[in-house]
Amino acid sequence: MNNIRFVGIDPSLKSTGIVILDEEGKVVEQFAIAAGKEEDPLRFMKVANRIRKHLDPSTDKVIIEAFSFGSKGAGVSKMYGIGWTIRIMLEQNGFKWGEVAPTALKKFATGKGQAKKEDLVLPVYKKWGFESTVNDITDAFVLSRIGYHMYNHEGLLEYEKEVLKKLKKV
Repeated sequence: MNNIRFVGIDPSLKSTGIVILDEEGKVVEQFAIAAGKEEDPLRFMKVANRIRKHLDPSTDKVIIEAFSFGSKGAGVSKMYGIGWTIRIMLEQNGFKWGEVAPTALKKFATGKGQAKKEDLVLPVYKKWGFESTVNDITDAFVLSRIGYHMYNHEGLLEYEKEVLKKLKKV
């Protein structure tokens, strides 16, 4: 598994969180990409292009947070817009990628499928020693860990194994 990187992407209208782990599960990069002020869909395209500049389809396995189908409000259509724009970029550039439902992300981090974004901070720190003041980066970290553990099953807890069983390996 030399040179494989595991990338977590948490799309958001304000900022998209990205965390990249190396083949040993160590953080290589962590950052958030601000959405900008451009009109949609140009704003979505700029975010996707900025993400693309940090990734390599020959080494990266990408896990992106799936859409929250229970969400309501005016921003939902924009969330689909940015989410699909990133997915199209991944496809067009030959990335191996998969999706993880928000409830599966939370279960992998906390053992429970229901939690507020801010409730992930402490469990993620206790479990992996990772902390960020940006919720989207914390979520992206968990997504990158899920990608890592698709290939590295050592030390997994039962509820983590349950999450992985339901996912397609990227």
